[in-house]
Amino acid sequence: MSKFIKIYEDKPSEAAIKKVVDVLRNGGLVIYPTDTVYGLGCDITNSRALEKIAKIKGVKLEKANFSFICSDLSNISDYIKQIDTSTFKILKRALPGPYTFILPGNNDLPKQFRKKKTVGIRVPANNIALEIVKMLGNPIVSTSIYDEDEVLEYSTDPELIFEKWQNKVDLVIDGGYGDNVASTIIDLSGYEPEIIREGKGDVDIF
Repeated sequence: MSKFIKIYEDKPSEAAIKKVVDVLRNGGLVIYPTDTVYGLGCDITNSRALEKIAKIKGVKLEKANFSFICSDLSNISDYIKQIDTSTFKILKRALPGPYTFILPGNNDLPKQFRKKKTVGIRVPANNIALEIVKMLGNPIVSTSIYDEDEVLEYSTDPELIFEKWQNKVDLVIDGGYGDNVASTIIDLSGYEPEIIREGKGDVDIF
């Protein structure tokens, strides 16, 4: 039976965060708030959980474009190749924030992702997401949860999200209403920053 727990973003309760982390460590799937849309995530080190998310999304795991939710820039460097100063400055200026950056992955990526040359990295400006990753000690692999209703691209009401997803995931966090605009995606793996998708977040800073 899926759990539904309320966590306040301005002051996330340590006990509540621990409950989420325990679910993740046990290979569970969690729906949690970010600074954009609600995300579906699991522990990056748990291959069984990664397979479950890929199955829900209807994709092969090695081909899936999942994001890595990190807690800060040092967390990011565990999984990407050495970056130059200008790339680092862009990341420092934009994060935490509503951006997904595509960066060249290194050999420390989980084996399921090693065939991919790049990874999508996020550090969301949301205390709940950041505290979960900090306590977990490694990134969450994450993907957006779409709504089948064509008018509503993303679900924003946690109670409705729980109603719809409770049979597929182990825990849903009620962190208040989510946004319905996804993150801006910027590819930093080439010579120049390239905007792949314009979403929430100012693109003029690039």
